[in-house]
Amino acid sequence: PYLPPPTPSTPGAIKRAIPAECFEHSILHSIYFVFRDTAWAVLVVFLAATFLDTAPPPALLSLAMLKWVVGWNLYAFWMGTVLTGHWVLAHECGHGAFSSSPLANDIFGYLMHQALLVPYFAWQHSHAKHHRRTNHLTDGDSHVPTTAADYGLSATAERLGNYAWIHELLGDGCFAGFQVVTHLVVGWPLYLLGLASTGKLAFDGTRLQSIPDHYRPWSQLFPAKLRLKIFLSTFGVAATLGLLLKLSLAHGFLPVALWYWGPYMWTNAWLVLYTWLQHTDPSVPQYGADEWTWVKGAISTIDRPYYIFDYFHHKIGSTHVAHHLFHEMPFFKADLATKAIKEFLGPLYNYDPTPFPIATWKIAMTCHYVEGEEGIQYFKSFNDVPLTSERLAAEGAKKAN
Repeated sequence: PYLPPPTPSTPGAIKRAIPAECFEHSILHSIYFVFRDTAWAVLVVFLAATFLDTAPPPALLSLAMLKWVVGWNLYAFWMGTVLTGHWVLAHECGHGAFSSSPLANDIFGYLMHQALLVPYFAWQHSHAKHHRRTNHLTDGDSHVPTTAADYGLSATAERLGNYAWIHELLGDGCFAGFQVVTHLVVGWPLYLLGLASTGKLAFDGTRLQSIPDHYRPWSQLFPAKLRLKIFLSTFGVAATLGLLLKLSLAHGFLPVALWYWGPYMWTNAWLVLYTWLQHTDPSVPQYGADEWTWVKGAISTIDRPYYIFDYFHHKIGSTHVAHHLFHEMPFFKADLATKAIKEFLGPLYNYDPTPFPIATWKIAMTCHYVEGEEGIQYFKSFNDVPLTSERLAAEGAKKAN
């Protein structure tokens, strides 16, 4: 861990270093990517429909069953990967970066996000707060670090419960695996339900008194003026679920699970993976209210390489510093902006060349909690906390002496 050097004085100073063309919107260019991603989705569906059958082979232990399982898992992975591109484009709509027309942004964003069971307007609001308060220990939103006390660790490193006990029960490696699985499999729905990775303050700046879910128009996440939009988001999710239920009743739950729910799970996994790796690393600071500034938070974001997946996901993970500094910037100019930002920020620009699977494991092993909500904090690891047996042995030896 390190204390970050002084930050640039203003966002304007950074913006002036970026070519003006990076901020020019083009709805036609954006729509091209919608069609491009949709063409890939159609191709994946065509290949699956050509070579796979939704009915499993009768023999469980057979080569045919192996091909069936492998085939549908490949479909789920690649279809989920392609649909993550649509997710990112809808995310651009939510930021107003898809086009200069708010109406066009909301139409395209609503349709793409609701199809993926994302409450568009609700998430648009909470995600805007995430950008306004990036790496803020109390007023941030999504991937807000949990304190040692909240995870059951006392000031004297005594494990009192919660995740501290789970880590002791599982051990270092298994706990890291538990972190990866919970983040990528259930992290996104738990976040939308207000049960994980949420902020700690309501929309009015007071401490949360109830679950901050994304579905109730009266959730503490939202001011009263947004209630109609939140209702429309929840209605869209309910309508999509209703359609899926109708298809399941008409054609069977297994075919719908194979065609929709498998890719849906992979899209969610990609989404959480990106946001987790963009804002989490042992060397990146998290700020209490007394230390936080907007620029400090924005440049604490981390760019990483994602190889071929950059093509499908519009470089959302490799140009995320630029995105956090200027979320209204169209994604198709983020490369050029990133080059300028890197030159301007110098050592303040965060880039980690570690392959993302290795980076994921490193973070799962090392980034578990922060010590408090004040000042400048860095992630700590349960791996460095003595086990209860070790602590008791040390205390016994101390008394004996």
